[in-house]
Amino acid sequence: MKTVCILSSVHPALDTRVFYKEAKSLVKAGYSVTLIAQHDKNEIIDGVKIIALPKPNGRIHRMFGLTSKIFYLALKQKAEIYHFHDPELLMLGILLKKLFAKKVICDVHEDYPKDVLSKKYIPESLRKFAAHSMDFIQKLFFRHFDCVVVAGKDIADNLVKTSVDNNRIIVLRNVPPKEFVRACSNESEVTSNRIVYAGGLHRDRGIKELVEAMGYIKNDATLFLVGSFDDYQFEKEIRGMCYGKVNLVDQVPFKRLPDFLKTMRIGLICFHPEPNNLGALSGRNNKIYEYMAAGLAIVASDFPVFKNFIEEENVGITVNAEDPKAIAAGIDFLLDHPSIVTTMRENGIKAVHNKYNWEIEKDKLLGIYQTI
Repeated sequence: MKTVCILSSVHPALDTRVFYKEAKSLVKAGYSVTLIAQHDKNEIIDGVKIIALPKPNGRIHRMFGLTSKIFYLALKQKAEIYHFHDPELLMLGILLKKLFAKKVICDVHEDYPKDVLSKKYIPESLRKFAAHSMDFIQKLFFRHFDCVVVAGKDIADNLVKTSVDNNRIIVLRNVPPKEFVRACSNESEVTSNRIVYAGGLHRDRGIKELVEAMGYIKNDATLFLVGSFDDYQFEKEIRGMCYGKVNLVDQVPFKRLPDFLKTMRIGLICFHPEPNNLGALSGRNNKIYEYMAAGLAIVASDFPVFKNFIEEENVGITVNAEDPKAIAAGIDFLLDHPSIVTTMRENGIKAVHNKYNWEIEKDKLLGIYQTI
């Protein structure tokens, strides 16, 4: 039996992509899988052996202290294939490849150089330099790995431009796994105008504008913001703005998410036009596929990549996500036209069943492992 060790310093052990999609698929295919990631205890879940990492005390501890611990634990596993998920583990991947002759897969969730341009903890005057540095590191490191797995076509296109061998870049989209789609297929009656955003509650995700939009909505509707904040001051600001039409909900576990989403009527993806967000729909935004699976009509940012997808699949509408009044008008339009929402619901469910599900991506994942 081939042994695989999956590594992450950033993501929790039960992360949707890391655990529910990739790790579980490998176990079902007959691999012995160990996952080293943040978790509350060592345990085996669905055949995946989890080695728990503590929650880091800040970014510096995560990037250095936790990374060192991961390297030590990874070597102890003596796995044949190592699959890591975070840019701060790049050097670890190189060491495993060059010093210990291991097969190494790098999993890229974001367009890292563009993502750096939006990092508020980096002084604005240094962000372009940091982005160019990340681009240089990718050119230097990625070509040495056995495979570079990316979550979106936009990332793959950028990597090809940076001279990474196209044959070693594989796109694995963040589409929902079979159990999620199956859970969404169970009927659930929507009895009120419930609107949802589920994901990281960050400023660039348009959270403030969503809350402000509720003040302009003409229909009787309630917004549910589901997830966690990464900025205490921003959280304090948002909590101070919330009132009867807005509910803050802790992150819903993945297994319970279908039942929660099915009680909603509209799903929101009103990202700001930050560099990394502009390409987020090219396969790597799991949110839109989960909304579609649950039968939600969508109100999304009017970026070209969002607009083209949503119009092609006819699953929602797009608006100026930086204008709360435009967001409110979009929501009101859908609430005022239930027949249109019904059509969008049917289109979304059909598209997920036929095109946007993990069964398609799983075969590509297993093909990677068989090849290397």
